[in-house]
Amino acid sequence: MSKVSRFWLNNNEAVLYITLILFLIGAVNVFSASFVLAGQLLHDSYFFLKHHLVAFAIGFIALLVVSRMDYHHVRRLLLFLILATTGLLIAVHLGGVDANGARRWLNLAGLKFQPSEIAKLVTIIMSSSYLGGLLDRRRLASLHSVPFYFSGICAAIVLKQPDMGTALIIIGVPMAMYLVVGLPRIQLFLLCGGGAALMALGTYGAAYRAERVAAWLNPWAYQQTIGYQTVQSLLAIGSGGFFGTGLGMGASKFYYLPEAHTDFAFAVLCQEMGFAGAVVVLLLFAILGCYGGIIARKAPDGFGKMLALGSTGLVVGQAIVNIAMVSGVIPVIGVPLPFISFGGTSLIVNLIAIGLLISVGRRAVSRVPGQSEEIPVETRPPRRRLTLLHNRD
Repeated sequence: MSKVSRFWLNNNEAVLYITLILFLIGAVNVFSASFVLAGQLLHDSYFFLKHHLVAFAIGFIALLVVSRMDYHHVRRLLLFLILATTGLLIAVHLGGVDANGARRWLNLAGLKFQPSEIAKLVTIIMSSSYLGGLLDRRRLASLHSVPFYFSGICAAIVLKQPDMGTALIIIGVPMAMYLVVGLPRIQLFLLCGGGAALMALGTYGAAYRAERVAAWLNPWAYQQTIGYQTVQSLLAIGSGGFFGTGLGMGASKFYYLPEAHTDFAFAVLCQEMGFAGAVVVLLLFAILGCYGGIIARKAPDGFGKMLALGSTGLVVGQAIVNIAMVSGVIPVIGVPLPFISFGGTSLIVNLIAIGLLISVGRRAVSRVPGQSEEIPVETRPPRRRLTLLHNRD
C-alpha cells in the first residue's frame, strides 16, 4: 500500500491535516478581509491576524492535549463544565460587554471571550454522555432528560443576548443527535411541531428578525436597509468569477460588506479566490464530515460514537449554515464559518471539537480475522493470544 493510500486511510491524520489546511486558508482570508478595517480604525493592519494566530496557538495546544487523552475522562469534568458554562452565560447578562447592540462577551482581566461558544461544545458532551449509554443498550432516547433541558435553557439564555444563530446551534446539534439514537413517535411529532412553533415565535417575536426574513425573501427590495448585507454578499460572490480577483484585491472589504472578516468571510473568499477556492473549501468540509462519520462508526462504544457525531456536526453543521447564510439560501442569523471566520473563542472551541474527534478515532475499532467482535486498536492483544482464545472457545 502506498504512503498516500495509508495517509487517507488514517482517519486521525486526515482530520488533522484537513483542519490545518482550512485554518491556513482562513488565516490568509482573515488578513485579506480585515487589513483595511484594522489599518483605518486601529492603525495596525495585522491586528486581527495576530489575534487569530494567538487564538489558534491556544486552540491547537488544547487540540493536542485533548486528542492524546482518553475521551472517557471528559465525563469526569462534565459537572464542572455544566456549572461553569451556566455561570458564564448568566455573567454575560450581569456584566457582559456590549457591542453592535448585543451583549455576548465577557471581559475577564483583559481576556475577551464568548461563553455561548463554549456552551455549544458542553451541550454536545452532555448529550453524548446520556445518548451513548442508551445506544449501547439499544434503547430510544427521551426528550424528558436533563441534557435536553440543559440545551434548551442554554439556548434560551443565548437568545436573550440576543444571538439567535448561536442559540439554534446549541439546541440544533443535540436535537440531531437525539434523532440519530431515536425517539418515541409521539415525542418525535412533538419535537417537530414544537420546534416549528418556537422557530416562528423566535423569528417573529422581534421586529428585526422579522425584517431579516423579509429581506431574505427579497433582499433587493431592502438593499439600502436590512437587506444591504445580503446584497453585498451576493455581489461579492458573483464578482469572483472562476479564479477570483486575487488575494487582497477584492473590493467588498472596502466598507461595502459589513462583518467581512467574521460572519461573511466566505463572501470575501469567493470574491478573491473565486469559484475554485470556494469548491476547495466545500470539499474540505465534506471530506471532514465523511471522516467524522467513519470515526463515529468505528468508535468502541456509544459515548464515543455520539461524541464523534456531535463534534463533527458542530464543525460541519456550522459550515453548512454559514455558507447557506452568506449565499442567501437562509436568512442572516450570525453563525461563523469554522476556521475561516475571525473569532477567537469560536476557533478554540472548534479545535477542541476536532481534538475530541481525534481522541475517539485513536480508540477506533478494527475487525480481527477469526473474531466476531470488534476490538479497539490500541488495546488489542497480540494476534497469537487471540487465536489461542478463539481455539479454546
